[in-house]
Amino acid sequence: MSNQKIFKFVNFDNKIYLWIIGILILILFFYEPIIAGIGILVLGYLIYYHWKNVHLRKVEWTRYIEGLMEEFDSATKYAILNLPIPFMMVEVDGTISWYNPKFSEIIEKKDILEKNIQDVIPTFNMKDITQEESDKSIEVVFKERNYKVLYNIVKVNKKTSNKDYLVMLYWLDNTNFTMLKEKYNAEKMNICLVQVDNYDEVMKDTDETQRPIVLAEIDKKLNTFASRMNGFIRKYESDKHIIIFENKYLDNLESKKFDILDDIREINEGNKIPVTLSIGVGVNGKTPAQIYEFAKGAIDIALGRGGDQAVVKKIDKLSFYGGKSKAVEKRTKVKARVISHALRQLIDQSDKVFIMGHQVGDMDSFGASIGVLSAVKYRNKDGYIVLGDSNPSIKNLYEKIKKEHPEYLDNIISPEDAEEMATKDSLCVVVDIHRPKSTEAPRLLEIMDKIVLIDHHRRGAEFIEDPLLVYLEPYASSTCELITEILYYFMNEKMDIEKFEAEALLAGITVDTKSFTFKTGVRTFEAASFLRRAGADTTSVRQLFQDDLETFIMKAEVVEKARIVGDGKIAISSMERQTKDSILIAAQAADDLLNINGIAASFVLVLSGDRVHISGRSLGEISVQLILEKLGGGGHLTVAGAQLDNADIDEATEQLEKAIDEYLEEGDE
Repeated sequence: MSNQKIFKFVNFDNKIYLWIIGILILILFFYEPIIAGIGILVLGYLIYYHWKNVHLRKVEWTRYIEGLMEEFDSATKYAILNLPIPFMMVEVDGTISWYNPKFSEIIEKKDILEKNIQDVIPTFNMKDITQEESDKSIEVVFKERNYKVLYNIVKVNKKTSNKDYLVMLYWLDNTNFTMLKEKYNAEKMNICLVQVDNYDEVMKDTDETQRPIVLAEIDKKLNTFASRMNGFIRKYESDKHIIIFENKYLDNLESKKFDILDDIREINEGNKIPVTLSIGVGVNGKTPAQIYEFAKGAIDIALGRGGDQAVVKKIDKLSFYGGKSKAVEKRTKVKARVISHALRQLIDQSDKVFIMGHQVGDMDSFGASIGVLSAVKYRNKDGYIVLGDSNPSIKNLYEKIKKEHPEYLDNIISPEDAEEMATKDSLCVVVDIHRPKSTEAPRLLEIMDKIVLIDHHRRGAEFIEDPLLVYLEPYASSTCELITEILYYFMNEKMDIEKFEAEALLAGITVDTKSFTFKTGVRTFEAASFLRRAGADTTSVRQLFQDDLETFIMKAEVVEKARIVGDGKIAISSMERQTKDSILIAAQAADDLLNINGIAASFVLVLSGDRVHISGRSLGEISVQLILEKLGGGGHLTVAGAQLDNADIDEATEQLEKAIDEYLEEGDE
């Protein structure tokens, strides 16, 4: 409210009285003009007296306000000069304009005016302030003290000043709070779940008299591991332990990359196969129950990735350690029988079944889809394979279906048609992939509530949400091997499937085992024998892998320009020609590079649009999965891939070589 309005409000009644007197004099003028004339003179005097009185009061009020402002200005200056916290003013370029005595006590220096604040306090960065759009605070460490620096930027309005803006900095000593926070974080509880992931196999292959010694050695190493962290350890099953320890020990575990994995693997007390552990650590949960859930989720991922590794789960962030050994083959088929029974019930309860693999499907993905479709038909249900488009990997099998089994094409539909046909009561079976974004039709996973996942790849951080049934076994050679075992129990050991269906499944096993020379276990040959008895012809299967001359030449060019890195064990090449199927040809070329003597792993890069695709292949000695995970990719120990956006071949090759060097350095530690 302005001074003028205040005075009008204060003198409101006086004006009314004057108006009333004036009106009365006007009325009196018609009856007694002489008396009215005297009244006019009196009214004039009253008006003059009122004006003079108001004017004097206004002058006095103005003087009072000005005096108050001077006192306020003086108090403000006194308050700033004697502010109980360190305070300073700097220009936007960091030049110190003014500071109070409390700030001098911090820096223990004098005469720092016109100097740059970053020269006085090296840990202070003006960019942290000038790049922010709103007034906030920053953390600064100086002379082993922690300060929370509050700031605001003030525009200078004085025309005589050559400065446009000044930055006000208020330094709050936050050291005690920071120490308390660090102490709290250091003493927070972490839960570690440990499982001997090949316990049954180790005990079975160890002489009965040596088993107690092996078990005692495992317990001894785990107890030593826990005691180094002042942790609490309890064994709650023959192959499972729980360890509770403080968070301050986690950094040391991660820096040593959970060397307990190597210690356990070195146990040699009569056991014929190495003992391996899976470790899941839960961190930063709000309650003990939530921390346990994090640990449970972490160890599930570790087991899903093949075991012999540690996974640390910090809310949504996952860190992986180990995982460089091959997954141990499970010799019991109980799980396959249970999965087949559960799958049969889900198929019977669904109106339609949609089967899909990963984008740009390969023989394992397509063959597994055909195998699941045969199971759906066996239960007299409508089933559909969701396929975006054919490609060189499945072209021969797809053409064979078109020529010899054209009626089968009615069961192969596009993702768009599948999305229109799917309902909430439909069942979706996902094969050979567990990353939702990489499936043929990610939208289907949102439409349908019932999802079954069957895969043989090591589990990554990205996973299909809430599937009803999961059969993820990284020990298996291929998804087609898993589907074959399911069909064996699904059809009560009859394997009542078509000849070309058996050949499709056998082709999937063949391509992922590189013609039964790699990652082939006892159960792989058993699955192949089932398919052979079902009518699969090995000659026909071999014909499914024949390439045309142009594709053969392009793969030969990739092999020709390969160069050797990583102590002579890793081959890197690239594909210059861009074709519709260049990504798949690059993957096949990576397989061919493994045929070179001494090569343990291979990588082939190809540019598609503005994205570089990297295909990695390995014989098992080197984990291409761990290497390509550093570039945001993933996959399996022996088969992995990655995609780099907005990069060319040279840049991608440089990043790949850096990831290889890091992997090899980690292996030497």
